[in-house]
Amino acid sequence: MALSPRRERALVGLFVLVAAGLLVATLFSLSGLFGRNKPIYRAYFNNAGGLGPGSEVRYAGGPPVGRVVSVHPDPRNLSLMEVEFRVDPVIPVKTDSKARISNISPLGDNFLEIVPGTAVAPRAAPGAVLPAMNYTSFGDLTAEVSDLAPQASVLLRNLNARVVELQVTVRRVNELLGSGNRQNLAASLSEVRAMLAENRAPLHSTLNHLDAGSAKLAPLLADFQMTANKANAALSHIDATVQENRPNLRQAVIQMKSALNSVTALTAQLNSLVNANSDNLDAIIDNMRDATDNLRAFTETIKTRPSALIRFPSPPKHEPGVVSRDQR
Repeated sequence: MALSPRRERALVGLFVLVAAGLLVATLFSLSGLFGRNKPIYRAYFNNAGGLGPGSEVRYAGGPPVGRVVSVHPDPRNLSLMEVEFRVDPVIPVKTDSKARISNISPLGDNFLEIVPGTAVAPRAAPGAVLPAMNYTSFGDLTAEVSDLAPQASVLLRNLNARVVELQVTVRRVNELLGSGNRQNLAASLSEVRAMLAENRAPLHSTLNHLDAGSAKLAPLLADFQMTANKANAALSHIDATVQENRPNLRQAVIQMKSALNSVTALTAQLNSLVNANSDNLDAIIDNMRDATDNLRAFTETIKTRPSALIRFPSPPKHEPGVVSRDQR
């Protein structure tokens, strides 16, 4: 049955109104006007990674739980981008939760992901700043690869140089293992084999002597170990004795030091006394020498003329140190 023109226009108008309402609702949803009651959080990135108002916010890579409200440079630090986003109140955003820029696939759009925090951490207050994990874009990777290009060139040049050196080494090894050298090596091995076969008995005897010497060395080492143990024990006893008699030894050392000081003082006094009486000592020594000469002369006189003890006429005047003619 055909519709009347008026009814047809009414249906078309109704369809246009429904489509317009759906479009407006979609725009409001994308702009976040329907989520004014959701808490807002902030994060600061060195690269926003293409995020903008209306970008999705996901929790642990799950379905969308919020939207990005605004993306603009941080007025306090123009090298960072401030990202404000809203999240459903039921999402457990913790104080140790982190924000990062991620995507589902390499060709998909980036979204803001909230990394869950620990179970014991408290919930973050609305307006809190979540720690951000820096985003590395494809341009950053390209820049790093470009920075590595000079180093890669140097590495390739060094590798080529090593390959050339390896080729030279392989060529020298091939020359060393040529037919002539192989024959010389075979001849040398034959001579060594013949020498071993010829001297097998002396070598066997030498090895037997070495075995016998090794067998005798073990008791010697045991005796040395025993002697070392005894020496350690003796040193331990000496140490214990010294520790036990340390006060007496200290007292003896103090007394010896005092005695040495006394001897030093006495020696100094004797030196001063000798220096003060050096002239008198010289006179005493001279008198003793004269007395000795007179006693010797008197002894000679008694030996030659014993009667002089009984009678001696007019004895001459005696002068010390002078021998008279009669006494001669």
